[in-house]
Amino acid sequence: MSSSQLTFSIYLLTFAFFLQTIFGVSPPLYNICSGSENFTTNDQYESNLRKLLGNLNYQTPPLGFGLGSVGWYPYQTYGLALCRGDIAAADCKACVNEASNEIHKRCPYDKGAIIWYDNCLLKYSNKDFLGQIDNENWFSLLNVKNVSEPTIFNQKTRELLSQLAKDASFTVKKYGVGELNLGLGESTKLYGLAQCTWDLSTTECFQCLDDAIGQLPSCCDGKQGGRVVGGSCNIRYEIYPFVSA
Repeated sequence: MSSSQLTFSIYLLTFAFFLQTIFGVSPPLYNICSGSENFTTNDQYESNLRKLLGNLNYQTPPLGFGLGSVGWYPYQTYGLALCRGDIAAADCKACVNEASNEIHKRCPYDKGAIIWYDNCLLKYSNKDFLGQIDNENWFSLLNVKNVSEPTIFNQKTRELLSQLAKDASFTVKKYGVGELNLGLGESTKLYGLAQCTWDLSTTECFQCLDDAIGQLPSCCDGKQGGRVVGGSCNIRYEIYPFVSA
């Protein structure tokens, strides 16, 4: 995977909702192609990758997470898929299927790639990354609107997300959501989410989420909403509800 840490300053959620309403699809938030090692058409790695993606399409929807590997060195491929903890199995299946098709278009011959959507992420590589924190692949999204009292708002945001990081780390689904009363002019409540891939241990999940929270000042300081998204975990906060009850 790429070692670049990429940050986005434009919040695309409104546009995504527009496309989803018009066309019935939600576009990817972002993707990264490894760019370091490639395979060729019809070689053994491609065959193994197709089997892996098929397995993830079948395995992921019932529980919201799937992982595995196919083949033997030097053609072995490893992968995982994670759906957001609140979405239905049918929506999970649709997202993972779309991710499998789209990543093939965007990274057609890369041995490693990752793609993120609102509802899921899909990741694969020729290197065994399972059970390890992905410290390389990060990006952020933000709401461009500022809050009127950034110091207090930032403190409340960190307070909520830190608690959700603890909650998520100790759950089977590695997923936590919650809300916090603000009492500020923009909104009365702050809503948050924290999630890890299930292959991480409790300690690793908390470490990953804590690292994500640590990136908030550089991406989303004083903003009404924001996300820090990685290959192993992600956090999000908004002043409006954004997950299913």
